[in-house]
Amino acid sequence: MNGDWLIRGRGGGLRAYAHAPGGDAVVCRTERTPGGPWTPPRTVGGDQRVYPETLALARAALGYTHLAAWRPTLPGESGLVHSTHFQPHLAALDWSSIGHPNKKGDRTGHPAVAVDAQGRAHVLVRNNGGGMSLRVQAEKGGWGPWRDLKGSGVRGRPVAVAGESGLITVYAATAEGILCWRQREPGAAPVLDDEPQPAAVRPDTLCALATSAGHTTLFYVTEDGGLYAWRGGADAVRLVDAAGDGAPVAVRCRLDDVDCTLLAQRSRGGRIAFAAYPTEVESAGAWWTESGAPLPPDARLALTEDGAGRVVAAAYVPGAPARLLLTRRKDEPGLALEAWHQAF
Repeated sequence: MNGDWLIRGRGGGLRAYAHAPGGDAVVCRTERTPGGPWTPPRTVGGDQRVYPETLALARAALGYTHLAAWRPTLPGESGLVHSTHFQPHLAALDWSSIGHPNKKGDRTGHPAVAVDAQGRAHVLVRNNGGGMSLRVQAEKGGWGPWRDLKGSGVRGRPVAVAGESGLITVYAATAEGILCWRQREPGAAPVLDDEPQPAAVRPDTLCALATSAGHTTLFYVTEDGGLYAWRGGADAVRLVDAAGDGAPVAVRCRLDDVDCTLLAQRSRGGRIAFAAYPTEVESAGAWWTESGAPLPPDARLALTEDGAGRVVAAAYVPGAPARLLLTRRKDEPGLALEAWHQAF
C-alpha cells in the first residue's frame, strides 16, 4: 500500500484498509466507537475487480478517505480507478475510472494520492517514459486531464503529501537520487526541482510528512543502512541508522509539550522500533526503542493520532485471518505505550 492505510475519521474513530484475503478487492474495517470494537470487513468500491496491492490512500482534512488503485480492463491492459469513503457507517463510493497516464497499456507503477486544502484528490503515477503523471479532481465534479510532470528513471513507490498550506509535494526515487515536484499555488501542477537530491535510496522506503507551515520532510533509507531526513534547499541529514530494511512511517505529535516527529520501522529482528526527536531539529538526534512481539516481514505499520489526540501505533498482519495489532500512548510523560493488543 502507498499512504496511510490507518485513517482517523471525522468522529475520531479509526478505519483500517487492506487487501481482501486471497481476493481482488479492498476491504475496510472501522471502530464502532473510538477505542471500541471493530466492524467486520466491508468491500470498498463495489464489485469491480482491482489490483489491491496497488492501493494508494490519503486522508482529506475533513476525515474523508481518497483511494486509488489499478484495475484490469482488456487482456494485458489496466486503468486507474478512484473512490471516496465519506462516513464510516456508509459504503465507499463505487470505483470510478480515471484512465491511464499513457491513454492505454498495462500498469506503469504504483500510484500515490494527496488531497489539497480544497479537498481535491491528486493521483500521481509513473508513466511509460519513467517520469511522473498527474490527474486532479475538479472542484465541481469530474477530473482534469492527465498532465506529464516530466522526470525520468522513477522506480518504486512515489509518495505525495499535502503541506499545512494544502500545497502538494511529490517525491520519487531513481537510481541516482530523489526527484521532487513542488506545487507553487493551489490548483497548479507541481513543478520538478532543477536538480535531483543525490542519494543511494533503497526502493520503496520513502515516507513524507508535513513538518511546518512551509516544509515537508522526506524520510528514506539508503543502501548503506542510514535513515535520512531531507527538506530541500539543504543537504539531507543522516538521522539514525535504520532499524530495518523497509519503509519507516511517521507522525507529528506532542511529547512532554514539545512538537516531535515520531518514526516507526520494523526492525531486522521483527519487533517495532520507535524513535522521536523535536520536529525539524535533526541535530538533536534520535534513538530506537523496540516494542511488542516479532512480526513477519509482510506486516504493515501505521502511526496516527486518535480523536483524543493520543498516538496510535498499528501493525496489520495479512493472512487468513488477518490480524490488526494496536497500542496507544499512555497518559504519562515520554513515549510510554500501552501493551499491544489484537483489535481483530
